[in-house]
Amino acid sequence: MVQALREAMRATAADIAKWPRRRVRLFHHNDSDGLTSGAILTRAFGRAGFEVRRSCLEKPYPKVLARVFEEEGELIVFADFAGRIAPMISELNAGRNLTIILDHHKASPATDPMVRNLDPELFGLKGDRDITASTTCYLFACQMDSANRDLAPVAALGAVGDGFFVDGRLASENRRVAEEAARRGALRIVESGDGEDYILETPRGPVRCAELGAYLDTLGGAGYYRSGPDMGVRVCLEGADEASDEMLRELEATQQRVFQDQIRRLRQGGDLHKTAHIQWFQVGERFSPMGVKMIGVFCEMYRNADFFDPARFIAGFQVIPNHIPGFGDIRFDEVKISMRVSDRLQADIQSGRAPGLDTFLPEATGRLGGFSDACHSLTAATTVAIGKEAALIAEMEKILRQSSYP
Repeated sequence: MVQALREAMRATAADIAKWPRRRVRLFHHNDSDGLTSGAILTRAFGRAGFEVRRSCLEKPYPKVLARVFEEEGELIVFADFAGRIAPMISELNAGRNLTIILDHHKASPATDPMVRNLDPELFGLKGDRDITASTTCYLFACQMDSANRDLAPVAALGAVGDGFFVDGRLASENRRVAEEAARRGALRIVESGDGEDYILETPRGPVRCAELGAYLDTLGGAGYYRSGPDMGVRVCLEGADEASDEMLRELEATQQRVFQDQIRRLRQGGDLHKTAHIQWFQVGERFSPMGVKMIGVFCEMYRNADFFDPARFIAGFQVIPNHIPGFGDIRFDEVKISMRVSDRLQADIQSGRAPGLDTFLPEATGRLGGFSDACHSLTAATTVAIGKEAALIAEMEKILRQSSYP
């Protein structure tokens, strides 16, 4: 599994070394895993002598991809998304660019030889257990140059930030990258009551990776339309400072105000709709000016709150703004759905008693002509046209009934 992945990465790294244009168009996600991935690749390609043109996306929307693939003869890299849509990217690319996908979500093989889908899910690894995008990007960076092993602490930060543990500990490749960071004296792995804690050595002193991961999530999510991702990548590579702290304080104040208003609405009952297996709500544009990542953050933070039924899947909808930083105005007229599960349902999914989100949300989305990319069994998100929210819930219920889920 891992050896085959490394060999595929090695072959692609060799092609990159021979690529005639010394520039790369890098796209990455805006959560802690995506920001650390972007930071790792920015440093690795910079060391290799490439001009890095970096853009942060909340999702690799088809309308954005159509603009990206107007290019020809370019080196294009996607990090922490796009694994599932490799066939779509293959059609758009049509052999014109060397395109690399470094994701860890459910994936499909590429159909264009110039599209290299290096998603570990295609090599037998589990993206919600064994390996994050940050670790995937780290493994690739090490194939480019072994000097990039010093980026292990950044990869470990992303692994902890993504929150996939086994018995409270990082596992498999994520665990190995943390151990590499520890050998370098940049990370301490400490036993805790429910597993392990991971302490990163920073210019400011020791910081828990979980805390710094949350710091990055806020910069990238709540600050998506305020240059938060750029600040987040800088924090990954250089450490936090007063400027990043000030941005964080402002964003946290906005997030708290908006989230408390939504909690009030849910407690009052009018915003929450329930079907046989799903509870859902629509925030419209009320989370603005924060990015659409924040509907997932809200669902994650409050998935065990008393205003949610622990036996039902949680779904939140947020309208996608018709503007993408770095691309300008793009008319979407779509909503993003983010889904999460309570601890109770999580245990049922992991034991096989309940279906994972990735087994029914993408299929239902496809039935309505929506867009699916990054989905795990416990966390998932897709997009559909505005006005199709109730129809999407109904399609998911049909699939769940057909699967004989009680």
